[in-house]
Amino acid sequence: MIARTRTVLSAAALVVTGVLIAGCAGGGSPSDGAAVEGDFSGQTLNVAATWSGDEQKNFEAVLKKFSDDTGATVNYTSFGDNGPTYLQGQLEGGTPPNVAVIGQPALLQSLARNGDLIPLGGDAANAVNANYSQTWIDLGTVDDQLYGVWFKAANKSTVWYNADIYSDAGAEVPTDWDGFLQQLQLVKDSGYAGISIGADVGWPLTDWFENVYLRTAGPDMYDQLTNHEIPWTDPSVQEALEVLASLWGTDLVQPGGAQRTFPESVTAVFGANPEAGTVFEGDFVAGNIAVDGNSTVGENALFYDFPAVNDSPPAVVGGGDVAVQFVDDEATAALMAYLASPEAAEIWVPEGGLTSPNNNVDTSLYPDDIARQIAEALTGAEEFRFDMSDLTPSAFGGTQGQGFWQEMITFYQNPSDVQGTMTRLEAAAAAAY
Repeated sequence: MIARTRTVLSAAALVVTGVLIAGCAGGGSPSDGAAVEGDFSGQTLNVAATWSGDEQKNFEAVLKKFSDDTGATVNYTSFGDNGPTYLQGQLEGGTPPNVAVIGQPALLQSLARNGDLIPLGGDAANAVNANYSQTWIDLGTVDDQLYGVWFKAANKSTVWYNADIYSDAGAEVPTDWDGFLQQLQLVKDSGYAGISIGADVGWPLTDWFENVYLRTAGPDMYDQLTNHEIPWTDPSVQEALEVLASLWGTDLVQPGGAQRTFPESVTAVFGANPEAGTVFEGDFVAGNIAVDGNSTVGENALFYDFPAVNDSPPAVVGGGDVAVQFVDDEATAALMAYLASPEAAEIWVPEGGLTSPNNNVDTSLYPDDIARQIAEALTGAEEFRFDMSDLTPSAFGGTQGQGFWQEMITFYQNPSDVQGTMTRLEAAAAAAY
């Protein structure tokens, strides 16, 4: 059973030291060398992750290379946004996957401390130590034991815009929150919604809060709120919610967000018949745009950094997906070693939608300048913090229908209820920590 309490990683472990995307030079095509050795013919491995659609297709191509090299059969299951619930059910049923790729360090910690995970050793541990910066090693370590391979990183402080719509509206790239609202108004005046938001599930909305809170409260308060060292009724939370309300409570936002999925919010901006000029989310938006096929990243599909609030310095909220091992056998350990290799990431990187935290991935393989711009924003930020909801207990920060996710949906639907939102968030946090 997944534990409901944990200790949040120290702030020091979350500071990026400028090596997230520092890769090897030269090249231009994925490595042709086998990333793993071993004959596992006749063995079947089950892998589960959040990815679906084009992300699933690209990850399955990564897994296929392992299968081709080793003879193992690898089956993939997408658990969508229900990772903690899915894994808890599989563990209780005695049928955990061999490997799962999860997006919450808090979940990794609780699974490790419950004894559900296999520590990495041998080739897998060696590959992590050879290919990753200390930041990512620390994020995958619990009580001095290494458990995780961070396969995917995300810059979750990017605001994507349809350059054609912005140009026609006379809108420009803003640098601060007030300018952001002004440009959205110009877009609205030109006949489009200023911004589209997909709010049928809570994680895009918690990303909004985290970006605003990091800029209004600063990194130290961000760490304290993450650790629940200050309550969600703190005045700093009120300030961040009020900033959000200054957008969410206006007609700059495309109506119907509570029934709109995140992919649909991207299509609303970059589809064949766009209805809005802007959408906020992480660098993975590029993958959604590519799948939609009606706009081109780097041409009419561009992004700017999340705007400063109250003259805040450049800051990035980041995320990532970490592979963890549930089954103790040679084939599973070999798969973990493979996922820690640059060769594995280099299969997906040219397809777009993947920013690898593996230092030795050939950065010339990124498909466009936008991908490199995303990486530079991530590594060049004066302040970096990992996604707050992913650092909190899953019962609070990572479960549909409750906690942080649900209360942000409720607040999105009624952004005038700042005090009630704070009270409910604090009650949910107190119950989960």
